[in-house]
Amino acid sequence: MKKSTLLHLRIPFSFLLMPVFLFALAVSPAMPYKELFLAFIALHLFLYPASNGYNSWFDKDEKSIGGLKEPPKVFKELLYYSLLFDALAVVSALFVGWRFALMCFIYGTISRAYSNDKTRLKKYPIISWLTVTVFQGGFMFLATYLALNRLTFSELLQEEIIYPAILSTAMLMGSYPMTQVYQHEEDAKRGDLTLSRMLGIRGTFIFTMLVFALAMAGFSAYFTTYFSVKLVIWLNIALLPVLIFFLTWFYKVWKDENKANFSNTMRLNIISASCFNLFFFSSTLMNHYNFF
Repeated sequence: MKKSTLLHLRIPFSFLLMPVFLFALAVSPAMPYKELFLAFIALHLFLYPASNGYNSWFDKDEKSIGGLKEPPKVFKELLYYSLLFDALAVVSALFVGWRFALMCFIYGTISRAYSNDKTRLKKYPIISWLTVTVFQGGFMFLATYLALNRLTFSELLQEEIIYPAILSTAMLMGSYPMTQVYQHEEDAKRGDLTLSRMLGIRGTFIFTMLVFALAMAGFSAYFTTYFSVKLVIWLNIALLPVLIFFLTWFYKVWKDENKANFSNTMRLNIISASCFNLFFFSSTLMNHYNFF
């Protein structure tokens, strides 16, 4: 494997998608270690990197992308490795169960439709926004929850499971446009009208702030109803660094839109993922050790 290919798979970038997995784990009644390990490997080592690589092959970015400040030239083997990683994700998922494997296969298919030149869902701001947030959010929450609890598809259709799945999507609905805020020029060259381009730089910040506020209200109601108000307090404390960085950055961007750059976007992504991961991981420990 060429170094360029490994870099474009962006395996460490999976850390930014980990909150959905940990959220499902935190609220799951069961914590089977075998299924937990295999599901984590299938998603974060194979499925998400496959999507990254496939997207990089069709985009052939020359400027910064998520996780790569200076993306190297792509080679044809990147396409082959992304398809191989997709297959490895499904094979790994089969050791958990065929339903989980099917959901991984569906995710991989949708991610290819998002990037492929013939379908290119990425060109359409609302469709691409809904596709990414629903499938990276609620759909993967349900896939993880199903894997951990050995459920059937019909058993997923319960209010206490659907509710956090919707919250997983809401969590990404605000954050996803922020990942596009520094790519307007590159997206315009390819003819991709992303939601962030449609909203504008300042509009993206305002949109994110409003959606994030609604999502936090939903999380507060969920944890109060199904767990404890103490978790709501802990959630707000854990996410305080995200709020401080976001508002500080927003103030700078309002005065100078050039501050909406790759470096600040990645800082926000890393701070946000770290805080959410910390919250959901600690909630998992509290849940399974009866600290609620």
